[in-house]
Amino acid sequence: MFSAILFMLGLGATCGVMLSVASKVFYVYEDPRVAEVEGLTAGANCGGCGYAGCSAAAVAVVAGDAPPSVCVIAGPETTSGIAAVMGVDPGIAESLLSYNTCTGGHRAPVKFHYMGINSCQALATLYGGQRECPVGCLGLGDCVRACNFDAIEIGPDGYPVVDEIKCVGCRACEKVCPKYIMEIKTMSQKLLHLNQFVDRIAPCQQTCPAEINIPKYITQIKMGDYDGAVNTIRERNPLLLACGRVCPHPCEDKCRRGVEEEPVSINQLKRFAADHEMESGRRLPISCAPSTDKKIAVIGGGPAGLSCAFFLRRLGHGVTIFDAMPKLGGMIRYGIPEYRLPKEVLAWEIQGILDLGVEQKLNVMLGRDFDIGSLIASGFDAGFLGIGAWKDYNLGVEGENLAGCYTGINFLSHFAVWQQEKSGDPRPFVGKKCVVIGGGNTAIDCVRTLVRLGADEVTIVYRRTRKEMPANMVEIEAAEHEGIQFTFLAAPTRVLGDDDGNVVGLEYLKMELGEPDASGRRRPVPIEGSETIIEIDMLITAIGQGPDVFFKDESKRLDEDLNITRWNTIDCEDPVALQSSIPYIFTGGDAATGADLVVSAIGAGRRAARSIHYYLKGEEITPPEKTLFTDNIPGTIFESVQGLKQSARTKMPELPVDERIKSFVEADLVISEDEAKFESNRCLNCCLTCYDMDPD
Repeated sequence: MFSAILFMLGLGATCGVMLSVASKVFYVYEDPRVAEVEGLTAGANCGGCGYAGCSAAAVAVVAGDAPPSVCVIAGPETTSGIAAVMGVDPGIAESLLSYNTCTGGHRAPVKFHYMGINSCQALATLYGGQRECPVGCLGLGDCVRACNFDAIEIGPDGYPVVDEIKCVGCRACEKVCPKYIMEIKTMSQKLLHLNQFVDRIAPCQQTCPAEINIPKYITQIKMGDYDGAVNTIRERNPLLLACGRVCPHPCEDKCRRGVEEEPVSINQLKRFAADHEMESGRRLPISCAPSTDKKIAVIGGGPAGLSCAFFLRRLGHGVTIFDAMPKLGGMIRYGIPEYRLPKEVLAWEIQGILDLGVEQKLNVMLGRDFDIGSLIASGFDAGFLGIGAWKDYNLGVEGENLAGCYTGINFLSHFAVWQQEKSGDPRPFVGKKCVVIGGGNTAIDCVRTLVRLGADEVTIVYRRTRKEMPANMVEIEAAEHEGIQFTFLAAPTRVLGDDDGNVVGLEYLKMELGEPDASGRRRPVPIEGSETIIEIDMLITAIGQGPDVFFKDESKRLDEDLNITRWNTIDCEDPVALQSSIPYIFTGGDAATGADLVVSAIGAGRRAARSIHYYLKGEEITPPEKTLFTDNIPGTIFESVQGLKQSARTKMPELPVDERIKSFVEADLVISEDEAKFESNRCLNCCLTCYDMDPD
């Protein structure tokens, strides 16, 4: 008995010694931070982060192989907690969400029939799939089965529908999709995306200068989701109220319904959604990324500058807008008359941008009150030049500087300032017999303004025909209804004045159209001996305008380093990146292109914000090689569209002519909810090649 006890004690002592030695030899140290990090994760062991459970994810964080935001289920609080344990900056912890980029579904014609295959990946290996569209959704639900959070289902139209509340952005659906249809993006990544040739987008969206997802917001209007429609538009265009009133809607030129009949009234639907938010008495929340502690100076508060400021702020940057005028808005405030864009509407929209935390400094002019050097010295990291096109072109004929002669933007802006400031100063001069020279939107705005100011006789003189006028057709027709007279094929040669220096007449040569010029329009050729004089007491020249770059001569740095084109626009080699010859200065809108559309300036503002964002991060600003920009995707522009029924386009409601010419009350009105539902149902819900035929 005693020997047995001794044997057991000896065995125990031997084992103890062996274990002690082994603990020294095979000692494995575990960083206590691993347990802390694991304790902060969701504990679901779902694998959505890409690691085999929360323990493995915690080890990866401590090893520096994974960021504090590794857990796809937990929120920003967890990220901040893990970052605190690790002693690092949590960074921009934006939520990732899954997005389906294809809405074609079962609408694509079937090319092959496969028996017994229920996997997208298997189907894709056999001739690429069963449908005609080579990049469309196969619809067999590999993404649904891959999702561990029940966040995806195949909808009634045959393509994936994501539940954003359940989605954690784990990328499982993205990894299994053989057609690369599912994408995982943060809010910032969505804002930064530029249309690509490989995108699954409809012709209308391809053509929109702001790249708005038009089919999506029209579908949301159709479903009664007006808030969703506003958010979809605002993802690309922060000035949807203004654009809904003044945009010439180039998107409608490529509408597939328009191939066979009248296109969908896309712009009226945009205005309906925008007005819905404003009239609701509330503002929809707009999310912004966490602060980057970077500061950008936006010079010019027009549509390009406002757009750039909006997207920079949403990307987390600090923004200050500098503008020479008393109020923000640029040309859409001081160049577009009240009857087209009420200033209360514009003010409401601009305030929504300022409410994001954008600062404004008014009545300060580049080259007079500050220069680029002073901005950089005061702590700004980059700048955006959105100075617009405020310098009117002159006729270059005798007498155009007589009393009673004005230029288009000068006339409109001076009247707008007088109208808005209500300072008690006398109203700007308006003649009785007025002539406006030009055929663009500025000329139309001038003549319609003169009618409302009480001019007895208002005439447009244009050197080509009505067909060649670049103004919006709806504006030309409105001017005709309001009694404006048109004198076509007339080229002014001199302006006549009296002994007191006042304008009394305009001489012009009659023209005829010759061969097409570089613009594709037939060149006007003068008819010899056809000089004609008309009696006038006021003349407005509205033949175009360009940027005023006087500030370049006021700054040594700009004079030496900022390249200006021969058209006085700010030179930028890449019209998508919009970086000037000074690396930290970017541009966009009329300052870069000359006078152009409001929606084009808005699109340029976002592209410039994208470039500035990447520049500040030290990343490549050159756009991807397959960026679409102004092109259309081959094969998506159809010559015929089958399966349509004729349905008249919703007419834009207007104030009666005899009522609207007596004041500056808004002339074009918004369509009703019933009309919006009807018009949204005319949309074919196009994708890349697919579209919905009208029901039998």
